[in-house]
Order: sequence, then structure tokens, then C-alpha cells
Amino acid sequence: MRRSLQLSLVATFAALHVLLYLVPPGLWRNWAVYIESVEGIILGPYFGFFSAFVGSSVARAIKPDSFWLFGIVAEPISVLAAGFLAKATWKPVLVVYATMLSAYLIHPYGRALPLWTILDILLALVLIYPVARFSRNLFKNDVRRLPATLALLSFVCISTDSLVRVFLLVPCGLYGLFFENFQALHAVFVGAAINSYIEDVVVVLVSLLVGTPTIATLSRAGFLKQSSDTQGEGNS
Repeated sequence: MRRSLQLSLVATFAALHVLLYLVPPGLWRNWAVYIESVEGIILGPYFGFFSAFVGSSVARAIKPDSFWLFGIVAEPISVLAAGFLAKATWKPVLVVYATMLSAYLIHPYGRALPLWTILDILLALVLIYPVARFSRNLFKNDVRRLPATLALLSFVCISTDSLVRVFLLVPCGLYGLFFENFQALHAVFVGAAINSYIEDVVVVLVSLLVGTPTIATLSRAGFLKQSSDTQGEGNS
């Protein structure tokens, strides 16, 4: 891939992050999270991470909020995870995912909060390796398996976004900045979990309706194969 084209795509996705963030939020996150998986697939892990970091940072500089740190950290990391999995690289994703999840489950608040609130995160952990295996054929001309692979990858990606936010909130202790006591944290956490499950479904639907034709077109044009060759294939 020509570097100028790569930089243009990075700038495009960064601008999309800003625009989607400025749209009034639907549930508890912002609309930019719906493009994270596609961003990681098209740009790859490193360029995708950079694009998401720049976009999320600029967006919050334009429209600050109290929870700015969560998005600036969670969005780039989830795009990074999607980029690795799209290249059939699962070990870095598994290590980071398991570390954050373990820290949450070890924390007293993590043990006290209802387990059902993180069922999507737990399911995504199990899916990391299978998704990486399925993604081996993601950049091939045969795109018959693309919808299923993209749906699973998008689910892991949005669950990673949730996990990073949960990690920052509980093990990293940011809950102390927003909640007076555990009861207040519990009430908000449970409500956010319900919205998170709805967002999981919406993200998968968006990836199928928008991501599938976009990636299929780029794949047939040889763009994604070229991108993969340039950035290097992942090791399973």
C-alpha cells in the first residue's frame, strides 16, 4: 500500500471518529465505537490504533466530558485488538484481555458486582482464538464467510472496548472520581451493562450492513491483501 493512501485512510477514520463522537450519544458510549472493528480491519493494528487515538483525542478536545479518559484509552485499544485478530494474531489480544479481566475479577468490587453484567466480556475471551482462526481467510477473494467472521470479530472488538472501560473504572480506581460509595457504582454499572448488551447487538448489525460490503469491495480490489502484505501477516 502506498504510504500516501495509508495516511489518507488514517486521516479519514480519525475524522469519522470526531464526527461520530459529536453526534448525540445513543446509549452510554458514543457512535464512534460502531466503526472500531472495520477501522482495525482496514488500517491494521498499528495505523488503526493511531487513527482511533487521534480521532478520539481531538473529539474530546472539541467536546470535553468527565469521562474523556475512558474513550481515549478504550477506543484505540479495541481497534488495535480488531487489527490483530483480522491478521490472525491472537496472542497479544489474549494477554492484554486476560490481564485486564483478571485484575477486575480479583478486585473486591469486581467480585461484588453481578457476574451477569460482564457475560459479553467473558464470551469474547473464549472467542479470541476462534475469531483469529476464522480471520485467516478474511483477505481472500472468497468472501462467503466474511459476514460471520466480521460479526464475531466485531463482537470481540466492542467487548474489548467495554473491558477497557471496566478496567479503568474498577481495578484502576477511577470509580473514586465519580461515585461516593459502592452502592452508587453498583446502580450505574448495572444500568450501563444493560445498555452495553444492546450496543453489542447494534455493533454486530452495523458491521454486517456496512462493514461487509465495504470490506468485500476492498478485498475484491486487492486493497486488503496489499495492506496485509505491507504490514505483515500475524502468527496464530
